[in-house]
Amino acid sequence: MAVLTVIAGAVKAATLLLGVGKLTILPILIVSLAYFNYDLMDPENHPRVTRNLRKEYDFIVVGGGSAGSVVVNRLTENPNWNVLLLEAGGHETEITDVPILSLFLHKSKLDWKYRTQPQDSACQAMVDRRCCWTRGKVLGGSSVLNTMLYIRGNRRDFDQWESFGNPGWGYEDVLYYFKKSEDQRNPYLARNKRYHNTGGYLTVQDAPYNTPLGVAFLQAGEEMGYNIVDVNGEQQTGFSLYQYTMRRATRCSSAKAFIRPIRLRPNFHLALWSHVTKVLIDPRTRKAYGVSFIRDGKHQIVYARKEVILSAGAINSPQLLMLSGIGPRAHLEEMGINVIQDAPGVGMNVQDHIAVGGLAFLIDYPISIVMNRLVNVNSALRYAINENGPLTSSIGLEAVAFISTKYANQTDDWPDIEFMLTSSSTNSDGGTQIKHAHGLTNEFYNEVFGKINNKDVFGVFPMMLRPKSRGVIKLRSKNPLDYPLMYHNYLTHPDDVNVLREGVKAALAFGETATMKQFGARFHGKPLPNCKHLPLFTDEYWNCAIRQYTMTIYHMSCSAKMGPASDPMAVVDPELRVYGIDGLRVIDASIMPTITNGNINAPVIMIGEKGSDLIKQQWKERTFRKRSTFSNVTANAG
Repeated sequence: MAVLTVIAGAVKAATLLLGVGKLTILPILIVSLAYFNYDLMDPENHPRVTRNLRKEYDFIVVGGGSAGSVVVNRLTENPNWNVLLLEAGGHETEITDVPILSLFLHKSKLDWKYRTQPQDSACQAMVDRRCCWTRGKVLGGSSVLNTMLYIRGNRRDFDQWESFGNPGWGYEDVLYYFKKSEDQRNPYLARNKRYHNTGGYLTVQDAPYNTPLGVAFLQAGEEMGYNIVDVNGEQQTGFSLYQYTMRRATRCSSAKAFIRPIRLRPNFHLALWSHVTKVLIDPRTRKAYGVSFIRDGKHQIVYARKEVILSAGAINSPQLLMLSGIGPRAHLEEMGINVIQDAPGVGMNVQDHIAVGGLAFLIDYPISIVMNRLVNVNSALRYAINENGPLTSSIGLEAVAFISTKYANQTDDWPDIEFMLTSSSTNSDGGTQIKHAHGLTNEFYNEVFGKINNKDVFGVFPMMLRPKSRGVIKLRSKNPLDYPLMYHNYLTHPDDVNVLREGVKAALAFGETATMKQFGARFHGKPLPNCKHLPLFTDEYWNCAIRQYTMTIYHMSCSAKMGPASDPMAVVDPELRVYGIDGLRVIDASIMPTITNGNINAPVIMIGEKGSDLIKQQWKERTFRKRSTFSNVTANAG
């Protein structure tokens, strides 16, 4: 009876999350089995929600995502500090644990469901020419919805940050914080103590399941002249199997890694479904002293004795700054918001990684990730009992490559293209969830992919690593519940077009290697609807094509950048304190001056680690100064 009750609960959860009619009985059974085995796979319980909040805390952290989860963990290490975490979403679900279901979470109740404003420069194949900017509205943030890829970036990224006037953010400085979090489960990598660590909160492991294509991808890379490397080690250029934030074949989100272990700390309070609407700032003293938020339909206020920390992400953090009177003066005045701090950089400098979607290569063998073939009872049992099998696949992401086009220095280990190599592509679920998650129009999908629905393929997604185009986030109104206006501005810089086009050419060359030809690889070169007037596969054609299926990799960042006081566009200083406001910091992807070379979840966790230490150091120094002053006064009085 208990088993039936649990399975019924899982079916109900799947129905609510994914929508009636969107799952067949077999996927529901899989989710049910995952649910039934949930406590066995993950013995950690969800953290307790605090119903009766205090009026005042030492620290208030806004946003329980990849950075905020780390911050509350590290701050509550001090038993004398009381910390409140306010998160707009709820708990993770049993469905979020199953790696292959990650795209089913897009546009669910766990997603903010952001869409950019229509623009002509990119996303032309999407509904209304609007890109879908999926962001996690859940404890754990986007680490609950992402593909769990663990990539730190390139050492030159961080050395460049330091060169911009941000001391303490060079590669050797941040490497300590990457290692501090890490619990590397690959023994070969773990023994390299220079770059890896074991025993941290964040589990990093190899994939429990790979198709035969995974090793072939590496062999094809060697055929192209690249080494097989640890992309989180000494050299980034080369090919590698992915490293994942997974634990026992399930997702290891930042909430699972950093919040669940501290759920019983008495100095940690958690409020879910709590939408923060404003940071409270005294206009006279220019000090942040609390936040207002909506919980259970009621407006509430809570106060901070020491600091308010925004870890709400690259969209919500700048939105909250502007709603609180910190932002470009002209824009705030236009919105009718009192300007407390004129900060022209808030919402500017937005950067993201984009790739060309749909570069699919048909193969002759039934070895790829085809959803209607792999999502069945056998794979469900294999997943539930052995913690293995295709359900542990991160939607087919198996290998990664970092390469340099002709626009990068070939002798420099700072590549400008990342290949995301997959044993699947847009057609691998028959035109259901992938199309929906990416926001493709039915017309575009049917014309380009309709005839290869559920066919065996592999995919190469060339991702541009260092975009020069810059997006903008603005307020729609001063109503905090109105979504902001987001302008991606993808491919508005001509250099970005050139680099991404060369990435496509390199992807086609990859498909022509003898290694991949052994599988019968042939490019699915269906002409794209809006580019048919151009000679096929010329530079002009690809310049057109990359503006059609422009695929965000969901790495929005840099919207409240860190920089020295001499930089008029800097929003926070190198200690992540908001310029002009006391007691307010931003600790999340917003503070990146430039986006890192690779998927950004690992760097955001690092920012949380380093930001926490900066807070601890500042308050340690303040306490020391107070004690020194008190000692001097006492000595003089004596």
